[in-house]
Amino acid sequence: MKAYRINVRGRVQRVGFRRYILDLAQEMGLSGYVVNLPDGSVEIFVQGPSELLEEFKSKISGAPPPAKVRELVVCEEKFNPQYKHFQIKHGSLEEELQEGFGAMHSTFLVYWNEFREFRNEFREFRSEFRGFAKRTEENFKFLMERYGEISKKLTVILETLVKESKETREQLRDAINLLARILEKLTTSNK
Repeated sequence: MKAYRINVRGRVQRVGFRRYILDLAQEMGLSGYVVNLPDGSVEIFVQGPSELLEEFKSKISGAPPPAKVRELVVCEEKFNPQYKHFQIKHGSLEEELQEGFGAMHSTFLVYWNEFREFRNEFREFRSEFRGFAKRTEENFKFLMERYGEISKKLTVILETLVKESKETREQLRDAINLLARILEKLTTSNK
């Protein structure tokens, strides 16, 4: 088992860096602490199996943006059995509030910059969408006009069928009446 004190310089305060270190150390089963220092750097005391410590040191620089590690100063320390787990050593309430709001602000700025890129792409899609909307509206108007024409034609056809059906019924009734009279005359004349 080994122990290291690591001083990390760069953009490492108010960017969620301590949380990254905490998650990394806990995931690897290491113990110790991470704390912000007044000079803007971060101190990490970490201990555990030497192969895990080497891997841990190599992953420190991989902190996600907006954190940016510029320098690591590593000193070997004595193993301290007092540390059973890894933790964040918190500062005053004021410092922690600044840390939290700073981390949110930094993260927001990263997303804001990404959003700017998408905004430019969105402008291109917006003009395409306007063209699509205009074509759709034109197609809809065309369909409504065609539907109106078809509806008028169907109405004329239906009215014609109703009229012709009525006329056909009247003609059939007249024909049946005529046949009935003819049959009556035939039957009376044969008697």
